[in-house]
This record gives sequence, C-alpha cells and structure tokens, in this order.
Amino acid sequence: MEASIDEIQNHYHRPNLYEIITGQLEKQNIDLKQVGRRDLSAVDEFHVRGAAVSEELATSIDLEDQNVLDIGCGIGGPCRMLADQFNCQVTGIDLSPEYIRTANKLSELVRLDHKTTFIQGNALDLPFQRHTFDAVWTQHVQMNVPDKKRFYAEIVRVLKPGGSFLYYEILKKGKSTLDFPVPWSNRPEFSFLFKSSEMHSLLENLDMQKIKTTDQTIAGIEFFEKMLARIHVQGPPLIGLNLLMGESTLLKISNLLKGLKEKALQLESGIYVKPDLN
Repeated sequence: MEASIDEIQNHYHRPNLYEIITGQLEKQNIDLKQVGRRDLSAVDEFHVRGAAVSEELATSIDLEDQNVLDIGCGIGGPCRMLADQFNCQVTGIDLSPEYIRTANKLSELVRLDHKTTFIQGNALDLPFQRHTFDAVWTQHVQMNVPDKKRFYAEIVRVLKPGGSFLYYEILKKGKSTLDFPVPWSNRPEFSFLFKSSEMHSLLENLDMQKIKTTDQTIAGIEFFEKMLARIHVQGPPLIGLNLLMGESTLLKISNLLKGLKEKALQLESGIYVKPDLN
C-alpha cells in the first residue's frame, strides 16, 4: 500500500506549482492583486470538461450554504467554485502535499480562504468525525484508490444522515487494453479502475440510495477532441492542465481519449443519498 501511495504522490508532484501558475498569470499581464477565480479555471479543475462539469454537478442538488468535503481536491478549483457560487464552507483533502500548498495559496490569492480549508491526507483514513458533512464530492479519484470498499465506507462514515454523495468518475467499461501514460498514472500497476456496476454494488451495500446517474462519455470525447484541435492550431496554453501533467500532457490526453472512443473507459456522474433513519 505504501508503495502505491508514494507512486501516486510522485505522479502528481510538481515542484513550485503555485509559483509557476502565478508566473503564467503575470505573463498574461494579470495583476496578482486582482486575480479572480475565473482566471484560474483552466488549470485548477483537473478533470474532464473542467469547470463546466463541476458547475453542472453542483446544480444537480441544492448545495447552498452546505458544509462540503471534496476528496481528491487537487489544487482546489471546485472547492473555490462551491464557496464562491453556492456559499458553501468547503474542506478539500488530497494526497499531494504540493497540491494542498498550492490550493491554500490560490484561495488566499482569490480571497476565498475564509470559506475553504485544505488538508493533506489519505482518502482511506479521513481525519474527520462521523456525520460531519452535508455533502461529499469526488471527481476522478477512485482510479488511484486500490481499496474501493474502504474508500466508499469512509465517505459514508463522514456524511450526515440525509446528506448527498456526488461523484464524477472515469470507470472501466470494456475489455480493451488501455495505453499508458494517462492523466492519473504512468503505469498500469498503479491504475485501479473498476466498473460502474461494481461501484454501485459497493454503495448499495453501504445502504446508500441511488438518486441519479448520467453517462458523460460522449461529452468527454467532444471536450478532448476540441481541446486537441485547439492545441494543434494554437499550441499549449499559458494556463492549462499542461502545468499539472507536464511534458507528457498530449500523450496522456490522447490515450484517455482513445480509451473513451474504443469503449475501454466510460465517464459517469451521479448522486447518492445517505438515508436519514430518524
């Protein structure tokens, strides 16, 4: 287990990430004293379809004024969106110390640090009391988690009765072989994909109630095709996911797109509710 944790931390580690992002903002003549959340949206939403799908997920239920946990928060873009647009108090947790450092500093930069808290930690051992959060949120996280049963059990534990679990995940679909590297792993032995049916079985065994699922695969394919076409014409953006994925960005995205188009993978979002037995 420790070997996989070290591998995952190393995979996502980008030294001086905050300084790189702010340096790129300055290259665009953006005054760091006036940076807004939207100035960061191309880099701080590390998942397919970026900010658009986060806002779509957020409006799928009433999250106004909720206490929300974002597991695998990355550098905090969705947390800041929930705090800013929905007046949520949001806690983000991520395995990467550099992501957490960057998330905290970016929230300070855009003046949302009073509504967001970021903690470095393991999703399999959440440092929170049971029944703490009104909603728990994950986007593209479980692919890096080998112990799925414990992962979802921890989510249910910290969720209040009547609370919602919202997810947006990359899932295994067919039998086709996936090419590596991909955004979440450079090697197959550190990619822990499973099927949608397996995820739903785990959640139902934890007494969670399914409210809605949405197949996001076609929208994801269209997103990547447009992105790659734009990069082909304009080159990589100054502010984009290339700052997180490094020199292999195009290869990782191309391999993920191939997996979606060949039906080795699927994208799915959904909502579950923890029953309130009182």
